[in-house]
Amino acid sequence: MILRFKKCHTILALVVVCCMYSAKAQLTDLARLEYSFIPNNKSEDQYTRLRALFNYPIETSKDCYLVLGAEYNRVILNLEDNYPFDTSLLETINIIDVSIGYTFKSSTKWRLGLKFNPRIASTLTERLTSDDFFLNGGVFAINDRTKDESAKKPYRLVLGLTYNSTTGLPIPLPFISYYRRVNEKWSFNAGVPKSNIKYFFNEKNMLQTFVTLDGYFAHIQRPQQVNGKQVDNISLSLAVGGLGYEYCFTKHLVAYMYTGYTFRLNNALRNEDRGEVFKLNDVNTFYLRTGLKFKI
Repeated sequence: MILRFKKCHTILALVVVCCMYSAKAQLTDLARLEYSFIPNNKSEDQYTRLRALFNYPIETSKDCYLVLGAEYNRVILNLEDNYPFDTSLLETINIIDVSIGYTFKSSTKWRLGLKFNPRIASTLTERLTSDDFFLNGGVFAINDRTKDESAKKPYRLVLGLTYNSTTGLPIPLPFISYYRRVNEKWSFNAGVPKSNIKYFFNEKNMLQTFVTLDGYFAHIQRPQQVNGKQVDNISLSLAVGGLGYEYCFTKHLVAYMYTGYTFRLNNALRNEDRGEVFKLNDVNTFYLRTGLKFKI
Protein backbone atom coordinates (compact mmCIF):
# COMPACT_ATOMS: atom_id res chain seq x y z
CA MET A 1 0.00 0.00 0.00
CA ILE A 2 2.87 2.37 0.90
CA LEU A 3 4.68 1.53 -2.37
CA ARG A 4 1.52 2.24 -4.35
CA PHE A 5 1.06 5.55 -2.54
CA LYS A 6 4.65 6.65 -3.30
CA LYS A 7 4.26 5.55 -6.93
CA CYS A 8 1.13 7.67 -7.33
CA HIS A 9 2.98 10.75 -6.07
CA THR A 10 5.91 10.02 -8.42
CA ILE A 11 3.47 9.97 -11.35
CA LEU A 12 2.02 13.31 -10.24
CA ALA A 13 5.52 14.76 -10.07
CA LEU A 14 6.27 13.74 -13.65
CA VAL A 15 2.88 14.93 -14.86
CA VAL A 16 3.63 18.43 -13.61
CA VAL A 17 7.24 18.88 -14.69
CA CYS A 18 6.91 17.19 -18.10
CA CYS A 19 4.07 19.42 -19.30
CA MET A 20 6.22 21.50 -21.69
CA TYR A 21 5.36 21.75 -25.37
CA SER A 22 7.90 19.22 -26.22
CA ALA A 23 5.71 17.00 -24.36
CA LYS A 24 4.38 16.18 -27.40
CA ALA A 25 5.30 13.24 -25.10
CA GLN A 26 2.94 11.52 -22.71
CA LEU A 27 3.17 13.21 -19.32
CA THR A 28 4.44 10.15 -17.42
CA ASP A 29 7.29 9.17 -19.79
CA LEU A 30 10.57 8.12 -18.25
CA ALA A 31 12.20 7.39 -21.63
CA ARG A 32 11.22 7.59 -25.29
CA LEU A 33 12.64 6.84 -28.74
CA GLU A 34 10.72 8.32 -31.66
CA TYR A 35 10.75 8.74 -35.45
CA SER A 36 8.70 11.35 -37.36
CA PHE A 37 8.27 11.81 -41.12
CA ILE A 38 6.59 14.55 -43.19
CA PRO A 39 6.90 14.51 -47.02
CA ASN A 40 6.35 17.48 -49.35
CA ASN A 41 3.27 16.97 -51.52
CA LYS A 42 4.68 19.04 -54.39
CA SER A 43 8.26 17.77 -54.52
CA GLU A 44 10.75 15.15 -53.35
CA ASP A 45 11.58 17.20 -50.25
CA GLN A 46 11.23 15.38 -46.92
CA TYR A 47 11.30 16.21 -43.24
CA THR A 48 12.51 13.55 -40.78
CA ARG A 49 12.98 13.84 -37.01
CA LEU A 50 14.74 11.44 -34.66
CA ARG A 51 14.04 11.97 -30.99
CA ALA A 52 15.26 10.55 -27.68
CA LEU A 53 14.44 11.66 -24.13
CA PHE A 54 14.54 10.60 -20.51
CA ASN A 55 13.24 11.95 -17.18
CA TYR A 56 14.44 10.95 -13.73
CA PRO A 57 12.41 11.90 -10.61
CA ILE A 58 14.14 12.31 -7.25
CA GLU A 59 12.08 12.60 -4.06
CA THR A 60 13.64 15.42 -2.01
CA SER A 61 11.10 15.32 0.82
CA LYS A 62 7.55 14.16 1.39
CA ASP A 63 5.41 15.07 -1.67
CA CYS A 64 8.30 17.10 -3.17
CA TYR A 65 10.22 16.00 -6.25
CA LEU A 66 13.16 17.19 -8.29
CA VAL A 67 12.98 15.88 -11.87
CA LEU A 68 16.06 15.92 -14.10
CA GLY A 69 15.67 15.34 -17.82
CA ALA A 70 17.36 15.52 -21.20
CA GLU A 71 16.10 15.37 -24.78
CA TYR A 72 17.77 15.26 -28.19
CA ASN A 73 16.05 15.97 -31.52
CA ARG A 74 17.85 15.55 -34.84
CA VAL A 75 15.88 17.10 -37.70
CA ILE A 76 16.93 15.99 -41.19
CA LEU A 77 15.82 18.18 -44.10
CA ASN A 78 16.11 16.51 -47.49
CA LEU A 79 15.73 19.53 -49.79
CA GLU A 80 15.83 18.07 -53.32
CA ASP A 81 14.27 21.00 -55.22
CA ASN A 82 16.30 23.85 -56.71
CA TYR A 83 16.58 26.66 -54.17
CA PRO A 84 18.33 30.07 -54.36
CA PHE A 85 20.70 29.15 -51.51
CA ASP A 86 23.04 26.40 -50.34
CA THR A 87 20.74 23.68 -48.97
CA SER A 88 23.66 21.66 -47.57
CA LEU A 89 23.87 24.12 -44.67
CA LEU A 90 20.34 23.13 -43.62
CA GLU A 91 20.60 19.36 -43.93
CA THR A 92 20.57 18.71 -40.17
CA ILE A 93 19.19 20.71 -37.26
CA ASN A 94 20.09 19.73 -33.71
CA ILE A 95 17.92 20.50 -30.70
CA ILE A 96 19.40 19.61 -27.31
CA ASP A 97 17.45 20.14 -24.10
CA VAL A 98 18.37 19.83 -20.45
CA SER A 99 15.50 20.23 -18.01
CA ILE A 100 15.24 20.80 -14.28
CA GLY A 101 11.82 20.60 -12.69
CA TYR A 102 10.50 20.91 -9.16
CA THR A 103 7.04 20.04 -7.91
CA PHE A 104 5.34 20.13 -4.53
CA LYS A 105 1.90 19.87 -2.93
CA SER A 106 0.31 23.27 -2.34
CA SER A 107 -2.89 21.86 -0.82
CA THR A 108 -4.71 18.56 -0.43
CA LYS A 109 -6.04 18.83 -3.99
CA TRP A 110 -3.47 20.89 -5.91
CA ARG A 111 0.15 20.33 -6.82
CA LEU A 112 2.36 23.10 -8.28
CA GLY A 113 5.40 22.74 -10.50
CA LEU A 114 8.18 24.81 -12.06
CA LYS A 115 10.39 23.86 -14.98
CA PHE A 116 13.59 25.43 -16.30
CA ASN A 117 14.69 24.29 -19.73
CA PRO A 118 17.92 25.59 -21.34
CA ARG A 119 18.23 24.58 -24.99
CA ILE A 120 20.64 24.50 -27.91
CA ALA A 121 18.84 24.71 -31.26
CA SER A 122 21.18 25.09 -34.18
CA THR A 123 22.58 23.69 -37.42
CA LEU A 124 25.89 23.16 -35.52
CA THR A 125 28.07 23.78 -38.57
CA GLU A 126 30.33 26.16 -36.59
CA ARG A 127 31.34 26.79 -32.98
CA LEU A 128 28.51 27.59 -30.59
CA THR A 129 27.55 31.24 -30.07
CA SER A 130 24.96 32.96 -27.89
CA ASP A 131 22.47 32.82 -30.80
CA ASP A 132 22.36 29.02 -30.50
CA PHE A 133 21.18 29.09 -26.87
CA PHE A 134 17.60 29.53 -25.67
CA LEU A 135 16.08 29.63 -22.19
CA ASN A 136 12.60 28.14 -21.85
CA GLY A 137 10.42 27.33 -18.89
CA GLY A 138 6.98 26.97 -17.43
CA VAL A 139 4.74 26.99 -14.37
CA PHE A 140 1.99 24.43 -13.82
CA ALA A 141 -0.83 23.45 -11.49
CA ILE A 142 -2.47 20.03 -11.37
CA ASN A 143 -5.58 18.66 -9.71
CA ASP A 144 -5.62 14.87 -10.08
CA ARG A 145 -8.74 13.09 -8.86
CA THR A 146 -8.54 10.05 -11.15
CA LYS A 147 -7.98 7.80 -8.10
CA ASP A 148 -10.39 9.63 -5.82
CA GLU A 149 -13.21 7.22 -5.06
CA SER A 150 -15.26 10.02 -3.48
CA ALA A 151 -15.36 12.02 -6.74
CA LYS A 152 -18.56 11.54 -8.74
CA LYS A 153 -16.65 12.07 -11.99
CA PRO A 154 -12.92 11.39 -11.50
CA TYR A 155 -10.68 13.60 -13.62
CA ARG A 156 -7.23 15.16 -13.98
CA LEU A 157 -6.88 18.88 -14.71
CA VAL A 158 -3.54 20.50 -15.58
CA LEU A 159 -3.17 24.25 -16.13
CA GLY A 160 0.06 25.94 -17.10
CA LEU A 161 1.87 28.65 -18.98
CA THR A 162 5.06 27.93 -20.90
CA TYR A 163 7.53 29.95 -22.88
CA ASN A 164 9.34 28.00 -25.58
CA SER A 165 11.09 30.21 -28.12
CA THR A 166 12.18 27.34 -30.37
CA THR A 167 8.83 25.80 -31.28
CA GLY A 168 8.18 27.89 -34.35
CA LEU A 169 5.61 29.79 -32.27
CA PRO A 170 7.89 32.04 -30.15
CA ILE A 171 5.19 33.39 -27.84
CA PRO A 172 3.96 32.30 -24.38
CA LEU A 173 1.86 29.17 -24.83
CA PRO A 174 -0.92 27.97 -22.53
CA PHE A 175 -0.93 24.36 -21.43
CA ILE A 176 -4.41 23.05 -20.70
CA SER A 177 -5.23 19.39 -20.20
CA TYR A 178 -8.45 17.86 -18.92
CA TYR A 179 -8.47 14.06 -18.80
CA ARG A 180 -11.27 11.65 -17.94
CA ARG A 181 -11.61 7.88 -18.23
CA VAL A 182 -15.32 7.71 -19.03
CA ASN A 183 -15.65 3.94 -18.70
CA GLU A 184 -13.74 0.73 -19.49
CA LYS A 185 -13.79 1.45 -23.23
CA TRP A 186 -13.48 5.23 -23.58
CA SER A 187 -11.38 8.14 -22.33
CA PHE A 188 -10.74 11.65 -23.56
CA ASN A 189 -8.22 14.43 -23.10
CA ALA A 190 -9.17 17.98 -24.04
CA GLY A 191 -6.60 20.74 -24.13
CA VAL A 192 -3.73 22.58 -25.77
CA PRO A 193 -1.36 21.57 -27.37
CA LYS A 194 -3.03 18.14 -27.68
CA SER A 195 -6.52 16.66 -27.51
CA ASN A 196 -7.66 13.10 -28.12
CA ILE A 197 -10.45 10.56 -27.75
CA LYS A 198 -9.22 7.05 -26.96
CA TYR A 199 -10.93 3.68 -27.38
CA PHE A 200 -9.66 0.67 -25.39
CA PHE A 201 -10.05 -2.69 -27.15
CA ASN A 202 -8.49 -3.96 -23.94
CA GLU A 203 -5.73 -2.73 -21.61
CA LYS A 204 -3.06 -3.67 -24.19
CA ASN A 205 -4.59 -2.28 -27.41
CA MET A 206 -5.82 1.30 -27.79
CA LEU A 207 -6.97 3.40 -30.74
CA GLN A 208 -7.37 7.17 -30.66
CA THR A 209 -8.24 10.20 -32.72
CA PHE A 210 -6.07 13.23 -32.00
CA VAL A 211 -5.35 16.87 -32.81
CA THR A 212 -1.96 18.32 -31.87
CA LEU A 213 0.57 21.10 -32.49
CA ASP A 214 4.21 20.53 -33.39
CA GLY A 215 7.24 22.46 -34.62
CA TYR A 216 10.70 23.85 -33.98
CA PHE A 217 12.80 27.02 -34.21
CA ALA A 218 16.58 26.97 -34.71
CA HIS A 219 19.52 29.22 -35.50
CA ILE A 220 21.41 28.91 -38.80
CA GLN A 221 25.09 29.26 -37.93
CA ARG A 222 26.11 30.27 -41.45
CA PRO A 223 23.70 33.05 -42.47
CA GLN A 224 22.85 33.21 -46.17
CA GLN A 225 21.52 35.79 -48.58
CA VAL A 226 18.18 34.75 -50.07
CA ASN A 227 16.55 37.08 -52.59
CA GLY A 228 18.73 39.92 -51.33
CA LYS A 229 17.85 39.35 -47.65
CA GLN A 230 19.83 37.63 -44.92
CA VAL A 231 18.39 34.55 -43.25
CA ASP A 232 19.51 33.65 -39.73
CA ASN A 233 16.87 31.20 -38.49
CA ILE A 234 14.63 28.38 -39.65
CA SER A 235 11.24 27.35 -38.25
CA LEU A 236 8.46 24.83 -38.67
CA SER A 237 5.00 25.11 -37.17
CA LEU A 238 2.13 22.74 -37.88
CA ALA A 239 -1.23 21.54 -36.66
CA VAL A 240 -2.21 17.95 -37.42
CA GLY A 241 -5.12 15.61 -36.86
CA GLY A 242 -5.37 11.86 -37.34
CA LEU A 243 -5.46 8.39 -35.81
CA GLY A 244 -3.12 6.78 -33.32
CA TYR A 245 -2.57 3.22 -32.10
CA GLU A 246 -0.82 2.05 -28.93
CA TYR A 247 0.22 -1.45 -27.92
CA CYS A 248 1.36 -2.20 -24.37
CA PHE A 249 3.99 -4.94 -24.22
CA THR A 250 3.92 -4.53 -20.45
CA LYS A 251 2.35 -2.03 -18.08
CA HIS A 252 5.35 0.25 -18.61
CA LEU A 253 6.63 -0.48 -22.16
CA VAL A 254 4.48 0.88 -24.99
CA ALA A 255 4.83 1.00 -28.79
CA TYR A 256 2.82 3.61 -30.68
CA MET A 257 2.11 5.00 -34.13
CA TYR A 258 0.26 8.20 -35.07
CA THR A 259 -0.66 9.01 -38.63
CA GLY A 260 -2.68 11.90 -39.99
CA TYR A 261 -2.81 14.97 -42.18
CA THR A 262 -1.71 18.52 -41.42
CA PHE A 263 -4.29 21.29 -41.62
CA ARG A 264 -1.73 24.03 -40.97
CA LEU A 265 1.92 23.89 -42.02
CA ASN A 266 4.55 26.60 -42.36
CA ASN A 267 8.25 25.83 -42.87
CA ALA A 268 10.21 29.04 -43.40
CA LEU A 269 13.58 30.75 -43.34
CA ARG A 270 13.60 33.84 -41.13
CA ASN A 271 15.79 36.88 -40.50
CA GLU A 272 17.38 37.98 -37.23
CA ASP A 273 14.09 39.54 -36.11
CA ARG A 274 12.22 36.33 -37.01
CA GLY A 275 10.47 37.91 -39.95
CA GLU A 276 9.73 35.47 -42.77
CA VAL A 277 12.17 35.74 -45.69
CA PHE A 278 11.61 32.54 -47.69
CA LYS A 279 8.87 29.92 -47.41
CA LEU A 280 10.15 26.37 -47.83
CA ASN A 281 6.76 24.69 -47.63
CA ASP A 282 3.18 25.56 -46.69
CA VAL A 283 1.28 22.76 -48.45
CA ASN A 284 -0.61 20.43 -46.12
CA THR A 285 0.53 16.85 -46.25
CA PHE A 286 0.77 13.39 -44.67
CA TYR A 287 2.16 13.03 -41.12
CA LEU A 288 3.69 9.98 -39.42
CA ARG A 289 5.09 9.58 -35.90
CA THR A 290 6.05 6.26 -34.32
CA GLY A 291 8.17 5.09 -31.45
CA LEU A 292 8.69 3.25 -28.20
CA LYS A 293 8.28 4.66 -24.69
CA PHE A 294 8.86 3.54 -21.13
CA LYS A 295 6.45 5.09 -18.65
CA ILE A 296 5.54 4.88 -14.99
